[in-house]
Amino acid sequence: MKKITSATDSSLAAHQPHIESTAPRSFRKSLGVSALVLFGLAYMVPLAVFTTYGLVTRMTMGHLPSAYAFTLAAMLLTAYSYGRMVQAHPYSGSVYTYTRKTFGAYFGFMAGWTLLLDYIFLPLLSYLLIGIYMSEYFPTVPAAVWILGSIVLVTFLNLIGIESITRVNWILIVAQVVFIVVFIALSVSQLNGQAEPVSLLQPIYDEHFSLSLVMSGAAVLCLSFLGFDAVSTMAEETPNPKRQIPAAIMLVTLIGGLLFIVAAYFGQLVFPEWQALTDADSAALDVMRRIGGEGLVTFFTATYVAGCFASAMVSQASVSRVLFAMGRDGALPRAFGKLVSKKRVPATAIMLISLLSLIALFVTLDTVANMISFGALFAFSAVNLAVVKHYLVDQKLGGLRNYLSYGVLPAVGFLSTIWLWSSLSGLTFMIGFGWMCLGFICLLSATRAFRQQLPDLHMAE
Repeated sequence: MKKITSATDSSLAAHQPHIESTAPRSFRKSLGVSALVLFGLAYMVPLAVFTTYGLVTRMTMGHLPSAYAFTLAAMLLTAYSYGRMVQAHPYSGSVYTYTRKTFGAYFGFMAGWTLLLDYIFLPLLSYLLIGIYMSEYFPTVPAAVWILGSIVLVTFLNLIGIESITRVNWILIVAQVVFIVVFIALSVSQLNGQAEPVSLLQPIYDEHFSLSLVMSGAAVLCLSFLGFDAVSTMAEETPNPKRQIPAAIMLVTLIGGLLFIVAAYFGQLVFPEWQALTDADSAALDVMRRIGGEGLVTFFTATYVAGCFASAMVSQASVSRVLFAMGRDGALPRAFGKLVSKKRVPATAIMLISLLSLIALFVTLDTVANMISFGALFAFSAVNLAVVKHYLVDQKLGGLRNYLSYGVLPAVGFLSTIWLWSSLSGLTFMIGFGWMCLGFICLLSATRAFRQQLPDLHMAE
């Protein structure tokens, strides 16, 4: 195994041979395409269509499927760009690694820092949703109890290794797919039993359709597609990442997007009165009661909470890998860049994410959803640009095919993500730019106001 290290670290290694020789610096390569797809789908949660169902349905005035269609188109282009960057840099770190290697250490740090916003908030979102739905079903038990219990269990599973997460994901993904099939079947039965005919186009386009409102909703829905970004963070745990990671990324994006569109379409056909939704946070329960009564509500709650639990597991695993990559090269404290135990897990990073997830006790679903989308869309835009620079500028590839593959497609992906990003709310930008300013301050501190360089990347090949 070959390692690339900075001169400074080589000097330190000479004085600390015992530490360097005993601390593992590479992951176990145990994930194939099927495991990666499961990992990505678990991160996305096939039932994530119901995460922001009420919020985006109100935003789009009942055109949730249209918003998902716009988001899926933009995400497929971005997923393609991710695949190209994985082929160029098959390492942990995702956007942080790609942008740092392409645009330099400073921009890479800022991109990685902004990406951390959605990575940190996503497990937090899962815990928040578990608290919301379990307290709805068991009103005598406070949401905080469910949140704290989930954080403890997820942290334990991450500490014992990624293989345990993969095994649990099989069960949870199958349960969610079964629920979606049952949901669609009951929806069709409900529609066939109605006396008045239903307009099949209403959830997609009607007299109330507004492109600006739909695009605003589509921007929020980007949080549902973070599964393909999570797959890219597992590059160092995959035997053939240059082939398997791009394939898994595209499959996760397409499968997840189609499931979201179909579920949203049938949900809005059965419950078109978007103004009548009881509570935006738990609006899915109104739809379930109309389709299948309390029995379906119970089935949905159990399956959805299990899906949120799966998402919390893989999102915590994924963000810990980003922190590991940043700690390994010195952009964050070195403790984050160490793996412990025979399972080789970044324990320090995992524990930090657990502590930050306690914020779920104090924030709202709307705020968390918007902040995740802010960080995601910034990261997606950076990856699209990285493809153009790496292949056409740095590698100087020419010819029509290369211009199309590494120029036109990533450029369209960049424009689509920027368009979605600009559709987010003003409050989102205030908080998001505040987070970026904090990152810039950390960068100034780490580089002593740019008087010294950030350490080189440490990567294992």
